[in-house]
Amino acid sequence: MSNLPPSLRNVLLISALALSARLDASAARVDSAKRFLEKHCIACHGEDEQKGGLRLDTIPFEPAKLENTQMWEQVFQRVADLEMPPKKKARPSEAEQHDFLKTLNDRLVAADLKRQTGEGRVVLRRLNRNEYQNTLFELLGVETDLKSLLPEDAQSLGFDNVGEALNVSAILMERYVEAADAALDAVLVKGKRPECQKWHLSMMPNNIRKPETNSGKWDYRLASGVRVLPDETFIFFNSMFQPMRLEKFQAPVAGHYKFRVSAYAAQSAGHKLSFALYAGSFDPKSLNTHLVGHFDVPPEEPTVIEFTDPLPLRGSIRPLPYRLGQHSINTPELVEAYQGPGIAIQWVEIEGPLIEEWPPRGYQRLLGDLELEKGQLEDAEKALRRILPAAFRRPVEDDEAQPFIDLVSAELKAGKKFEDAFRGGIKAVLCSPDFLFLKEVSPSENPLKQKKRASSTRLPLADFALASRLSYFLWSSPPDDTLFEIAKRGTLRDGATLHSQVERMLSDAKAQRFVSNFTGQWLGLRNIELTTPDKKLYPEYDDALQEAMLKETQLFFAEVLHNDLPVTHFIDSDFTMLNERIAKHYGISGVDGQNFRKVSLDPAFHRGGLLGQAAILKVTANGTNTSPIIRGNWVLKNILGKPVNPPPPNIPAIEPDIRGAKSIREQIAKHRELASCAGCHDRMDPLGLALENYDVIGGWREAYRSTGEGKNATTEVEGRRVQYKIGLPVDASGVLQDGRSFQTLAELKSLLFSEGSQVAQCLGEKLLVYSTGGPPGFADKMELREIIHRAGGSGLGLRRLIHEIVQSQAFLNK
Repeated sequence: MSNLPPSLRNVLLISALALSARLDASAARVDSAKRFLEKHCIACHGEDEQKGGLRLDTIPFEPAKLENTQMWEQVFQRVADLEMPPKKKARPSEAEQHDFLKTLNDRLVAADLKRQTGEGRVVLRRLNRNEYQNTLFELLGVETDLKSLLPEDAQSLGFDNVGEALNVSAILMERYVEAADAALDAVLVKGKRPECQKWHLSMMPNNIRKPETNSGKWDYRLASGVRVLPDETFIFFNSMFQPMRLEKFQAPVAGHYKFRVSAYAAQSAGHKLSFALYAGSFDPKSLNTHLVGHFDVPPEEPTVIEFTDPLPLRGSIRPLPYRLGQHSINTPELVEAYQGPGIAIQWVEIEGPLIEEWPPRGYQRLLGDLELEKGQLEDAEKALRRILPAAFRRPVEDDEAQPFIDLVSAELKAGKKFEDAFRGGIKAVLCSPDFLFLKEVSPSENPLKQKKRASSTRLPLADFALASRLSYFLWSSPPDDTLFEIAKRGTLRDGATLHSQVERMLSDAKAQRFVSNFTGQWLGLRNIELTTPDKKLYPEYDDALQEAMLKETQLFFAEVLHNDLPVTHFIDSDFTMLNERIAKHYGISGVDGQNFRKVSLDPAFHRGGLLGQAAILKVTANGTNTSPIIRGNWVLKNILGKPVNPPPPNIPAIEPDIRGAKSIREQIAKHRELASCAGCHDRMDPLGLALENYDVIGGWREAYRSTGEGKNATTEVEGRRVQYKIGLPVDASGVLQDGRSFQTLAELKSLLFSEGSQVAQCLGEKLLVYSTGGPPGFADKMELREIIHRAGGSGLGLRRLIHEIVQSQAFLNK
């Protein structure tokens, strides 16, 4: 085995350990482990020196003790990864390393399994905001924004669906009552179906006065950069927010509306132009808008853009030309003389609200065609017994429904109208623990008292609990009828059944929630708006680029998932997903239009894998400068699964130098000189330095931009010239902790490919946390290592990894 690459030897070694994980209590094995520590570890972690704050000579070799477990797991990891003992020290033989790791592994696995035989690994967890919103949509068809009524969810282990972080407070319960009221407002409607109307309008703003005669001139004094043609086509020349929403239309009721917008590029010298459309409430007192999308229009030839979008009461739309600049042309003479390009909008047609069924789906599910005013207690009882199994995500015993029925009965006896009494009963359901929490019980704990399966060291999940775990993993919503019926038959744990259900669910449109929620947290994409790039240094950054950044990474992940491509594609890949905006940002030609498509990558593009994607590079930088420390730690944490500990409290952060006087290497050098910092920085800094050729918005650079020292440089943005400085050249070379060196990111990626199994392990552990809502134990990690080895190591496909996760003991048990 000595002639194998270190990484492969490491995988085979740990896999062998995981397969033979049995408790060996012999004193000889313990003595051997102690001798290993004395020979290879105590010199750096003993009385005279405690590197990394770790002292081993005073700690008994008792890995099973809870207070010692985490420390011994770290020791196992560092020795298994060949990081310790360091290369400059005498290395243990393969036999010594194997014996030590086996002894430590056996005790850690046994201790972890013993702990999991009690209450299980995952604590009781409630639905997070996204899951709550989706659950009300699936249960009652509620599309009202309920998520914004609830406070932000806390995170643990990088995710917002981990039970230990999802606390409940009196304030949160008050918000749940408010959210339940808002949901029922949308469900328990009365009266006739809202009329579906049609409008055909111009974009005439209220602040532009139409001439009294045909020969008169339009009054442009209050609207800068707008020209009106005789047919009331409006041409917008400014890329700035101004009062030019569709003021002639305000949604008469909340709902979905279909829009058709006829537009073209005017005075554009034969080039297409783009514009954005925003929708929502533009009332300053209740401002709540969202981006519908960016659209291309051809020169002089009108094209019709169609889309359907949800609007709030009195909502409307607003166009915003893209990158046309800001021009002070607010007199008739200036407007008529202006020869620059503009977006011409001829007309807007609207149809809505679009209502597929009335009463709404939720009403029909609860009450059928019963009129609220005519309801009786029997109707409430039928509705409650009908909705409770879906709300609680399991069959419900008769006596479980009775408290809710009694509540409605008491309200009716007190003289309340049926609507109010019934509303109170349903609201109690939506605020009950069985709705708000995922109660992951074992068969012996199941209310239906399912037959207990074969005994195991772990507590298996009941079928309905397993169905919920699976559906909230892949859909962030409750089980559908198909999954519920399989759970009812008690066959969901069958391997072939689970496999077919995962395939079905991943092929469903709802799986996009998994792509969005998982990548948003694993990769930090939700933080894309936390920093705003400095406009002086990065004037080319805009909303369209940010939108394209997010879509590239999400679509790339979805492509790897759909085609079951090896997880090493996240290190490097020969393709990515681009539209024209982000392709231009990358300097890649031949990509036209707003639509994304799969694009093959040439090495000269300096892209490929997550580390070359702008979204990743932006969320790992601030708005002015990049930090190898932040980016390096991000790679360790999210790609390699080897995060470093937080810095000591007395170590100051590095202040970015946007003047260009000091190189980034000079700025971080003082941290590497400190003994308490050097170990972590030796691991982080080289990985981050390899990414220094990418600026804070993911653009490629050979030198830094600065506001102080350097050569003058200019770029044109929205028709105006922007000036900045070109500072010091970039040096992306580095030396890894194990001594391997690289000159470029491409060379580093080649080195990381040898860590492919570790990348799969890291991703697998992230998926375990996200899918189960709890941290994987040591035994789970060892099982995952064996899964990865069995499935091909670095060649493991993402889709297969998800299948393996779902079939694992960690997923199937509490």
